[in-house]
Amino acid sequence: MRGYVAIEEAIAIPGLADRRPPSPIPDNIDPAFLADMAARLPDVTRLRLPDMDANGIAMQVLSLTVPGIEAEADPARAVDDARYVNDHLAEIVDAHPGRFAAFAALPLQDPAAAVTELRRTVERLGFKGVLVNDHIQGRYLDDPAFDPVWAVLSELGVPLYLHPGMPPADRWRVLDAHPELDGALWSWQAATGGHAMRVIMSGVFDRHPEATMILGHAGEFLPFQLSRFDSRYATLTVPHPLRRKPSAYFGTNVLATTSGVLSPAAIEALVHVLGADSVLFAVDYPYEKTDEAVAALERTRLPDVDKRKIASGNARRLLRL
Repeated sequence: MRGYVAIEEAIAIPGLADRRPPSPIPDNIDPAFLADMAARLPDVTRLRLPDMDANGIAMQVLSLTVPGIEAEADPARAVDDARYVNDHLAEIVDAHPGRFAAFAALPLQDPAAAVTELRRTVERLGFKGVLVNDHIQGRYLDDPAFDPVWAVLSELGVPLYLHPGMPPADRWRVLDAHPELDGALWSWQAATGGHAMRVIMSGVFDRHPEATMILGHAGEFLPFQLSRFDSRYATLTVPHPLRRKPSAYFGTNVLATTSGVLSPAAIEALVHVLGADSVLFAVDYPYEKTDEAVAALERTRLPDVDKRKIASGNARRLLRL
């Protein structure tokens, strides 16, 4: 199958590192992997496009790699850096028509400025949504200050992709003496999944029923816990109850991608839970290998019509590609 649209695909923006303090790199990452990422992340034509062509990827939706704008402590600098990133992304998209689209980086440290940048990137630059790298200086997207952002996302009809971020907002003692658990192997899924549950439980989608949030990595594995969410929520007294069961927001307001999920069985289970219309393909390039991500979907026992929806149809519909 050809013509895949991959929607969680990272890129580093040249010059951004010079505009802000350096971010720590974990000291347990394999040096060869780091070298490969250093070559692939900022690249477009030498490595990225050939990799796409070799594996049937028609389009990547690009987004700023971690640490994103969210890691910037100074709101004014975040505003400048977000504009710098988004202008650079727009240049890449314009230079390669039909091969790339983009999710905007937002300066959420200043919610009003984030709304302005959201409108600029979608209405003027043609971006397809936004990607947020988890928390914003310890603040989460259920904060009432971000309600105007959700309102404009709904108005414009574009999704918010909630992605893991770094550095972490909290120190988890469960990670002590086990640095291998910190990051993409485990803690990012747990932290991002918790962030997503905050958004759901705070009633964001009751106030903004047209809003869409996308979660990578099989929905940060939340879809496999839906019955548990419903059964335990039914036992609680909460000051502002949700209008629906927690599970009802999945597959409607909350969608999931296959990024980083290289197991055909897990993809089949995700589709069984959410439905084929609510699952989108992603590689998590360059952190995962494109050929393995494609093979994982193609080796599933899903009907061909469902594979086509996941591979490209759902993304083209949702993002109006």
